[in-house]
Amino acid sequence: MKCFLTGTDTDVGKTVVSAGLLARARLDGLSCIGLKPVAAGAESGPDGDYSDDALRLAQGAGYRGPLAAINPVLLAPPIAPHVAAADAGITLEALALANWARDQAADYQAVIVEGAGGWRVPINAGEGFDSIAKHLGWPVILVVGMRLGCINHALLTVEAIAADGLCLAGWVANRVDPGQLAYADNLAALKARIRAPLLGVVEWSDNPAPDAVAAQVRWPD
Repeated sequence: MKCFLTGTDTDVGKTVVSAGLLARARLDGLSCIGLKPVAAGAESGPDGDYSDDALRLAQGAGYRGPLAAINPVLLAPPIAPHVAAADAGITLEALALANWARDQAADYQAVIVEGAGGWRVPINAGEGFDSIAKHLGWPVILVVGMRLGCINHALLTVEAIAADGLCLAGWVANRVDPGQLAYADNLAALKARIRAPLLGVVEWSDNPAPDAVAAQVRWPD
C-alpha cells in the first residue's frame, strides 16, 4: 500500500509512526520506503546537513542510500516551510513534489509520503501539503497526538481530508503527553467519532525505536 501520512499538528509524532509502520512492513518482508518531500530544520553531520525525520524514516525502512534521495528539499530553519523556502529563494510546487514521490515509490510495495506539520500547512502562496496529497490521490493515514485539544484538531483534520476528496485509510493515536488528563475518555471520544479504522495506539516513550513502534501499529487493510 502507498499512503500519505499527516498529523493533527506539528510535534505529534508523525515520523515516529511513519518509521514504525515502515518497520512493520520491513519485518513482514515487504519492500518499503519512506519519503519526506520537504523537511524544515536541518541537523549537521559529518557528511553535511540532513533531516532527522528522513534519517528516522530510513531507519524504519532499512534504507541505506543517501538521505537526499528520500528528502529532496531540506530547509535549514525549523520554521513554516513556505517561509523557509521563500527566504532561501526556493519555489515549492505540489505537482512536482507529488510526481517526484510517485517516481520514487514505483518499485516498492509499502510506501509512506510524510507531510510536515498538519494537513493545511502551506508550501507556497496557494498550495499546501494537502495539495501534494491530492495530486498523489493515495489513501491518508492520520496521526493524532494525544494531548489537550486533540479531539477538535483530529475532527477538523478528518473533515478537511474528506472535503478534499481523499480516503482516510486509518488513524493512529500517539501518546505525546504521558500526563494527559482523561486520556482514556479522549481516546474513546475519538474512536466514537472518527469513521476510519484505528491502526494502533503508540504508548509514550522518550526514545521510540521503529521496531518497538512496529509492534503497536498496523497498515490499513
